[in-house]
Amino acid sequence: MSRRMAFRALPALVSAALLFVVAGSSIASASIQAHSAAVKAHTAASTTVSVTASEFKFKLSASSIAKPGTVTFKVKNAGHVKHDFKIDGKVTAKLSPGKSTTLTVTFTKAGSYPYECTVPGHAALGMKGNFKVK
Repeated sequence: MSRRMAFRALPALVSAALLFVVAGSSIASASIQAHSAAVKAHTAASTTVSVTASEFKFKLSASSIAKPGTVTFKVKNAGHVKHDFKIDGKVTAKLSPGKSTTLTVTFTKAGSYPYECTVPGHAALGMKGNFKVK
């Protein structure tokens, strides 16, 4: 190939290279947008439920969620003795009166999940219930 032919072919090569870069950017941009949407969907699936413990009951701000996902239980002891909160195999520390904590549980399937206070005798006195995942 002569220099003159190579020089004439240069604009076509530059155009092809630019097209490759632009196409690659579009694919990367689409991938980033898809990842961002997945993160937003995961975040949207998270729920916070306030739990107030007292003698001898729990009051939940919601007794169910519409679909499986992550729930953060914000537990506050509004009673006069220590209480804890147990659900799906996870349990908070025993909370002194006026203290709070959080417990995060990921529910992977629909069902009814029992909760209770594990302090001896408290569940028998009414500190128990069922949280539903629809």
